[in-house]
Amino acid sequence: MKKFESPDLYDIDSLLSDEEKMVRSSLREWVDENLMPVIEDSYQQATFPTHLIPQMAELGLFGANLPEKYGCAGVNNVSYGLMMQELERGDSGIRSFASVQGALVMYPIFAYGTEEQRQHWLPKLASGEKIGCFGLTEPDFGSNPGGMQTNAVKDGNEYVLNGAKMWITNGSIADVAVVWAYLDGKVRGFLVEKDTPGFKAPEMKNKHSLRASITSELIFQDCRIPVDNLLPETGGLKSPLGCLTQARFGIAWGVMGSAMACYHEALNYAKTRIQFDKPIASFQLVQQKLANMVSEITKMQLLSLQLGRLKDNKKMNFTQVSVAKRNNVFHALEIARMARDVLGANGITAEYQSMRHMCNLETVKTYEGTHDIHTLIIGSDITGIPAFS
Repeated sequence: MKKFESPDLYDIDSLLSDEEKMVRSSLREWVDENLMPVIEDSYQQATFPTHLIPQMAELGLFGANLPEKYGCAGVNNVSYGLMMQELERGDSGIRSFASVQGALVMYPIFAYGTEEQRQHWLPKLASGEKIGCFGLTEPDFGSNPGGMQTNAVKDGNEYVLNGAKMWITNGSIADVAVVWAYLDGKVRGFLVEKDTPGFKAPEMKNKHSLRASITSELIFQDCRIPVDNLLPETGGLKSPLGCLTQARFGIAWGVMGSAMACYHEALNYAKTRIQFDKPIASFQLVQQKLANMVSEITKMQLLSLQLGRLKDNKKMNFTQVSVAKRNNVFHALEIARMARDVLGANGITAEYQSMRHMCNLETVKTYEGTHDIHTLIIGSDITGIPAFS
C-alpha cells in the first residue's frame, strides 16, 4: 500500500508547532516500521504484542503529558493527542493500552496520590517496568458507576476489599490496579498490587473487537491491602470521573487515527481498482463517500486541536471532552464502514485494515461513556436538567 499521508484540507499543520509535528512524525514512523507489520497477526491470534512495550516506553508514550520529574515525557496535550492519533492509526487496542497506562493509572496516582506513591510508581510505569489497570466498571454497573457494589472496610492497618470489576484493559498483566470502591459510604481509590491474596484477574476471551488488547475481570474476595495503598485525595465519584475525562481526551484524538487509516486505504484502493474499464474513484457515488470521509476527518481535526489548546491553557471542561469523544468516535466508525464498503468483498479480508478498525471502533463507541451517555452529559450541560435519573 502507498505510504500513509494524513489528510489536511484546512492546512492544520500550520497550526502545529515544530515540536508537535516532530512528535507526530516520530510516532508515525514507529507505527509504520514496528506496529503495522505485526498488528494484523496479533489481532487474528487475539494476543497483545507485549514485545512493543519497551519501545513504547522509550518513545515516552506512557503518561506523556505528566511532569518529567517522574520520568515522563512532559509534552503538551496537543502532542499527547497526536501520539494517541498515530497509535490508533495502527490499532485501537494499542492506543487503549497506552491510554490506560497513562490516563487511568498514572494520572490518578499523580493527581490523587501521595508524593511517596508518585515517586514509587510513576517512574516504573513510565518506563514500562510496571503495567497498570483501572477498575471502575462492574458486571452490573457500567454507565451508572455510582451503583458499584465493590466495597472496602478498614481493619487495623489494612483495608479489606470485596467485589468485582469487568471489561478491564491490561488487567491480567497488570502489576498494579487502581480500584474504586465504597469506603464508609464514599467512593475511594485504592492501589491493589498483583499477587495480593484474595485478588484474581482472569482474562476475558472470545471477543470480536479489540482482539489485540487484553481484557480482564478483577475479582476481590477478602483482599487485604495496606492502609498506605489508599489514594488519599480521592473522595466521591468526581475522582474516577476526573480520570475518565483524561482518557476520553485521548480517545477523541485516537479515533482520528483509525478514521485516517480507513480513508487512506479506501482512497488508494479506489484509485487503483478498475471496474467498467476505469478506476472506481471516477464514479460519483465513490467520490461522495470519499468526500464525506475527508470532510468529517477535517472537522474532527479542528475539534480536537481546539480541545487540546483549551486543555493546555487549563480551560477545558468535561462537557467539551464529551462533545469531542461523542462526535469523533461516531464519525470514525461511519468512516470505517464507508471504507469497507468502498473496498467491497476485499474489505472483509485481513489484507485490508478497515474492517479491523470498524470492529474496534464498535467497542470504542461503547467504553469510556457510551454515545448515549455523552449525549446526556451534553444535554444536561446545555439545559441544566440532568436526564440520568
